[in-house]
Amino acid sequence: MPTSPPSTPATLLAAALRRDAAAPLVTFYDDVSGERTELSATTLANWVAKTANLLQEEFDVGPGSTVGVALPVHWQTAAVLLGTWSCGAAVLETAAEDDDRLTAADVVLADADRLPPLEELGLAELLGLSLHPLGMGMTGYTGPARDFALEVRGQGDVFSPWQPVDPAGTGLVLGGGSLTLAGLADTATELAGRLGIAAGDRVMVDERAATEAGPVAWLLAPLAAGASLVLCRAAAPSGLAHRAATERVTATLGLSLDGIRELGRPA
Repeated sequence: MPTSPPSTPATLLAAALRRDAAAPLVTFYDDVSGERTELSATTLANWVAKTANLLQEEFDVGPGSTVGVALPVHWQTAAVLLGTWSCGAAVLETAAEDDDRLTAADVVLADADRLPPLEELGLAELLGLSLHPLGMGMTGYTGPARDFALEVRGQGDVFSPWQPVDPAGTGLVLGGGSLTLAGLADTATELAGRLGIAAGDRVMVDERAATEAGPVAWLLAPLAAGASLVLCRAAAPSGLAHRAATERVTATLGLSLDGIRELGRPA
């Protein structure tokens, strides 16, 4: 009897597209800048394809490559992570105090604020992200890093890897451990069940909790469950209840709101 190929992060995104391509998949709030950005599965997949094409075409990223990701929880970070995994490459995540570990990466993507110390490491390839609400480039930057927003804009909207993606290839290197691409999908599915994420859930995620938990929890587990995300950066507590109502939030991760299910906590 034929068996289905193992799931990977790319197939989790493809499943979201099949479920409902037009529905909101990631909604991002930044209470410092006042930003609200909403991406449907189609829009996120477009950003992912452009990012994957940029990494493959300009930096030869593919199976066996390592991509350093020095970015905060953000909708563009979701595109970078999924773009890297679409190439079949490994993501290397580091805290700011561990920047020197990024020297092992073939290319590093970092937010503009982290560029100065990274420039001193002599990295082979460095891309900077402004994280601008409209995806605009870095302003006033004169260093050696290439500008992600300018580079990604002209890339294709459809991605095809040059080499077949191996689900057994390394997908995430974090601390002293690693997960394969298939392991990321499997772990996300298991974690979604353990946390109690249900299909159709609208999950509000706090930046602090997401940073501590990592991308398997804040990005891949909701994808695996068939849920959508409301990411909150620098969230003002006084406005969260109203936001949850406006966004029709059904569950939270790292937040306690009256009348809304908190994931991972007993009912």
